[in-house]
Amino acid sequence: MPTTDDEIREKYLERAIRELNTLTQELQSCPLCPRGNLMPVLGSGHPQADIFLLKHAPTAAEIEEGVAFYGRSGTALMKSLKRLQIDPLAVYGTLCVKCPVDDTGLADPGCMGRVGREIAIVQPKIVVVMGEEALALLNELQLPLAAPVEPVPGQIQRLTPSIEALYVPDIDGALDEETAKRAFWSAFRMLGTWYADLPPY
Repeated sequence: MPTTDDEIREKYLERAIRELNTLTQELQSCPLCPRGNLMPVLGSGHPQADIFLLKHAPTAAEIEEGVAFYGRSGTALMKSLKRLQIDPLAVYGTLCVKCPVDDTGLADPGCMGRVGREIAIVQPKIVVVMGEEALALLNELQLPLAAPVEPVPGQIQRLTPSIEALYVPDIDGALDEETAKRAFWSAFRMLGTWYADLPPY
């Protein structure tokens, strides 16, 4: 009896969950992390999301919970996704700096390089990269067949042959100042247009 498309998708999902669990265990036992008793800040969302959100460093709320996009940035993003009619189940979010440290210069470069593995596991259709520091790291990852992403807000760019990229300002810097908030929204709303144009499965 031939394998159905649903069964194939289920197998890929199981593999993605397994690989993300392995990555989580590696992060939690990483001997290079200068975090003391705190846990690393982990990515969250669908293991095979179409949309991969990437920002640079954790906030105090994210460090406390150990989860990326927890707190004000997560709430703001959920409102934005709803406004753009984007299914939150189509989204995975993570950080470049997973170490819960105030000084991001203390984070291990090898640890930050694990973002490349996360992208390879999730296999998104688009990476939304938030802010110049996250953009610099994404461009340093040297993903297979990747082209550099330019810091042009609100423009869909080609990252790899199978992944697009959208650069937006850092969301954490856009929460309290009206001009910054408008700049973030102006760039981020392009994701709604991109999502609406996605072909149905």
